[in-house]
Amino acid sequence: MLALQADISLAQTPDAPPAAVEELPHSSAEPDVKSDTVTVQRGDLQQTVEATGKLQFHQFADVNVQVAGQIKDVPVAVGDAVREGKLVMEISPTIRANQMENNRAQMARLRAELADQQAQTDFAELQFKRQTQLKAQNATREESFEASRMSLSSARARMDAIHAQIQQLEATLKSDEESMRHTQVLAPLSGTVVALNARAGQTVSIGQTGGPLLRIADLSQMTVQARVAEVDVTRLRRGMTANFTTPGYAGRTWSGKLRQVIPVPAEGTGEQGKQTFYNVLFEVDNPEQELMSGMTAQVQFIVAQAKDALLLPVNLLGKPDAAGIYQVHVLNPDRRIVARKVKIGMRTAQQAQVLSGLEVGEQVLTGPVPTPAPTLRPAAPKGMP
Repeated sequence: MLALQADISLAQTPDAPPAAVEELPHSSAEPDVKSDTVTVQRGDLQQTVEATGKLQFHQFADVNVQVAGQIKDVPVAVGDAVREGKLVMEISPTIRANQMENNRAQMARLRAELADQQAQTDFAELQFKRQTQLKAQNATREESFEASRMSLSSARARMDAIHAQIQQLEATLKSDEESMRHTQVLAPLSGTVVALNARAGQTVSIGQTGGPLLRIADLSQMTVQARVAEVDVTRLRRGMTANFTTPGYAGRTWSGKLRQVIPVPAEGTGEQGKQTFYNVLFEVDNPEQELMSGMTAQVQFIVAQAKDALLLPVNLLGKPDAAGIYQVHVLNPDRRIVARKVKIGMRTAQQAQVLSGLEVGEQVLTGPVPTPAPTLRPAAPKGMP
């Protein structure tokens, strides 16, 4: 803020003889002695919430195997750019081709057994049907009827058993064929290889513990995760502008729009007397891939802002009246001090937005109104009252 020095001199009678000095009451219309002033100027004003954060990947995918076996080849390295569908790993599965052939041969044998058993079951049904007719005519023995009934039940049971074996073997063959198709691991998205924990010759299994074998991230957009104190987080809203700087690029500023406030305390905060913080997320474009995961971000969330506003230092306002109006003293063009009623809008710790009462270029006193200088007048002759 520009501070100006104004010289204000009181009129004094020239060549006046020594006289008694009389203090005059101060009037806002009286010229004054030297006073410091601040010039009312236009500028932009912002209310912000400060926070510290970290950059992290916005979109990434972890690559693991879907078949047990041994890694045959890893044709990529950390830092390589890959496109979706590109081969990033090749597996030699534990299941061998000859094992699948044995399963297919067993399937053929079971289907032959099923056909033979179907014929036997059809014959047993005919026998039972004939015995049932004879029994109705009292032309057969009870033992013959029961024997045909038991033969049919046994044939049907053998049919069910063969069907179950075939279903089990079909599931095994389907799983084996699916595993053989997964011997080539393809990139799930386009991006950059940022982590690699796989090497040729390494034995792997489905669902193995530990980190991913390979991670691919899209670096064209990053996420900033900022930690905001609970006293400030209630002022944040989705879609508001967030600016940040990072030590690696001095003098540069990036911007994004607030996406989400995580509604649970950040890990390690709010316990045993610790201050509570909340994680706030927003994205930033990174077309040149200058920003990297793990970089520190000094974040400013813009809560409110006023463009081209009249600005006045907050320390000049004093206390408002019952209507919220402030009084300041202005040095007018006639170099006289006048009082003004001022209405204030948005304010920060340093500056306030003037809504009415002042104009751009006017000079506001920075301190109390000075006491008027004394006026000299001739002393009365002796004998005169």
